[in-house]
Amino acid sequence: MAAVASSNSVVSRFVPEPANKCTRSTDICRGELRPQSQSRKVKASSLSYQYGSRGQKLYCFRARDRRHQRPGRLTTCPAFNLDAAQFFDSEAQEQKEREKKMKMKIGVIGFGNFGQFIAQKFIENGHEVLGYSRGDYSADAKALGATYYNQIDDFCEEHPDIVVFATSILSTEKVLRSLPVQRLRRNTLFVDVLSVKVFPKQLFLQVLPPYFDICCLHPMFGPQSGKNGWDGLPLVYDKVRVIPNRDGDVRLDTFLGIWEKEGCRMVEMTCEEHDRRAASSQFITHTVGRVLSKMELDDTDINTKGYDSLLALMENTTNDSFELYYGLFMYNPNATEELQRMERAFDDVKKQLFDRLSNVVRQQLFHGTDASSQLPPQLQLPNPSMNGSDSKPATSESTQEDETPR
Repeated sequence: MAAVASSNSVVSRFVPEPANKCTRSTDICRGELRPQSQSRKVKASSLSYQYGSRGQKLYCFRARDRRHQRPGRLTTCPAFNLDAAQFFDSEAQEQKEREKKMKMKIGVIGFGNFGQFIAQKFIENGHEVLGYSRGDYSADAKALGATYYNQIDDFCEEHPDIVVFATSILSTEKVLRSLPVQRLRRNTLFVDVLSVKVFPKQLFLQVLPPYFDICCLHPMFGPQSGKNGWDGLPLVYDKVRVIPNRDGDVRLDTFLGIWEKEGCRMVEMTCEEHDRRAASSQFITHTVGRVLSKMELDDTDINTKGYDSLLALMENTTNDSFELYYGLFMYNPNATEELQRMERAFDDVKKQLFDRLSNVVRQQLFHGTDASSQLPPQLQLPNPSMNGSDSKPATSESTQEDETPR
């Protein structure tokens, strides 16, 4: 029985050899027999090893005599490279190889506040991040551990596996059309993280060549709401185009796995359904926050929890640029309808208030004074029946006295 050991591989095959035949090399030794007196044997389950006269490990296997079907002599194979026969490290080595294959190069276009926010998580999960933006964020990228490029051609020459668009909604089309896509690999995955979804979906399908994969993604949170972690925060995604029979599906699943590993609540949804729902949630939230900021609300010593929530809403929405708010309105076809619904609802509430006020005034005018207590003093009308009882009319004497010259 012969054992094959290599410096770069694990012993995986044993070939029957004559007992008196020995082929020696640095990495391979077949059928060498050593006297028991030259080594001390250590038993390790079915695999035994000995220490030879020079202290080297000799891995031993109990061979079977094939002619007589009985155990044969002890066959030893000296392993001059001790790492060559590490059977028990094979699973760890395979795991390292899988992790190496799963490590991706992710390019982030738009390396501003939100771009850096998500890039940090990509780096923490062991991926390489490339950054590009109109401004100079090289110092911020260096602090995160990312590589920053001031030229888009240099960015594309690095051949990122995934290109993430974290640009503003208004600048996305201009940036995409100026991208030298011919410098990218044909299986590159394009992802956007915009707050609207139908617009980038149609834009990507229109501009990008058909051999690029596309996924529309929207983290329903930002640097403020996600500063303490992403656990439980919703992530909406739509696999727009994933070409089969390539590694695109594996790459996309690995990318989505980053968000899932960070605790995001994964929600697969079409871009059209996302925009319909986001108009009645995200756009309305930003609108209310903007309206409150115009009222210039102040913090007081007697704030209620509800009022604190309004102040927090105002702060969160005004921290985002007006460009983002305008993009939510401009590029979501459902936003106009939601704004009109909000206006109608506000008018209905005002009408309900003034209708009730009008009814109180009518009761005061035509049905006595019982309803006057429901109005504030400044809105109460004078009561003619009480004018003569509470104040005495001026007499003729007093009038004459006032008119007499002194």
